[in-house]
Amino acid sequence: ISDICPDIKMNTYKCFYMPDTADQFDFTQYDYIIDAIDTVTGKLGIIKRADVAGIPVISSMGAGNKLDPTAFRVADIYQTKVCPLAKVMRRELKKAGIKSLKVVYSEEQPIRPIEDMAISCRQNCICPPGTARKCTVRRDIPGSTAFVPSVVGLIVAGEVIKDLAKK
Repeated sequence: ISDICPDIKMNTYKCFYMPDTADQFDFTQYDYIIDAIDTVTGKLGIIKRADVAGIPVISSMGAGNKLDPTAFRVADIYQTKVCPLAKVMRRELKKAGIKSLKVVYSEEQPIRPIEDMAISCRQNCICPPGTARKCTVRRDIPGSTAFVPSVVGLIVAGEVIKDLAKK
C-alpha cells in the first residue's frame, strides 16, 4: 500500500480484536474503520468504540456458506435481509443504541453443508465450553468459498474510498 501512496499512515496489529485487546487501539487517530471480524462480540466492540469516537465504520456481514459474489449489497444494517449474521447484529446494535451502520451483506440464502460430508468435531465446529471433542452439541463454522470473501473486501474498499473522497 505504501508503494501506491507513500504518505499513508497505516497501522497493523497482530492480535484478535476483543474486549481484552481493545485498549491497544486509539480510534481517534483513524479516518475510517473496516470491520471484517468474524465474531459478534468483536464486531460489537469495535462498532461501539468507533461510534463513541465518531469514526465511520463499514462492517462486512457473513460471507460463509455463500457461493454467489453478485448477491452482495451495501446498505444500512437495518435495511438488510436474508443474512443470519446481519439479523443477530441488528438485534444487538439496537440494544446498544446504535442507530445506523453501513454494511456489506449478501441476499443469497446460505447453503447448507451436506450431512453425509460432516467432518469430525476436531475439524469442523466450535465446541461449547466444557464440551470439547464431544460432537453431540456443536456449532458448525460456516465455510467460505475462496473467491467470495475477496469480493466482499473489494466492495468494502470501494465504499471506503468513495466515502473518504467525499470529505
